[in-house]
Amino acid sequence: MRKRQKFTLMPLIALSTLSLMIALPTLSNMHLYAATSERFATVTVQPGESLWGIAAAHTGAEGDVQETVDKISAVNHLGNTAVLPGQHLRIPH
Repeated sequence: MRKRQKFTLMPLIALSTLSLMIALPTLSNMHLYAATSERFATVTVQPGESLWGIAAAHTGAEGDVQETVDKISAVNHLGNTAVLPGQHLRIPH
């Protein structure tokens, strides 16, 4: 009758230690930067309003209305520029 071999954790511990010895110096040289949190206003679309009109109202005097339209579309996952009355839109500041 053959003796059953015991399972040991030693190979696993050795492999883990070796992995840490390689990974830690690499990770310690990395710089992590947190993204700035974007602020939003919420607007409810009123009857007769368009995305362009809403964007124009939230664009500064020197701003580009088309750029604001693009940002609003991206943030709200709008496939087109049509908005419906009662729809809630997040407007980036």
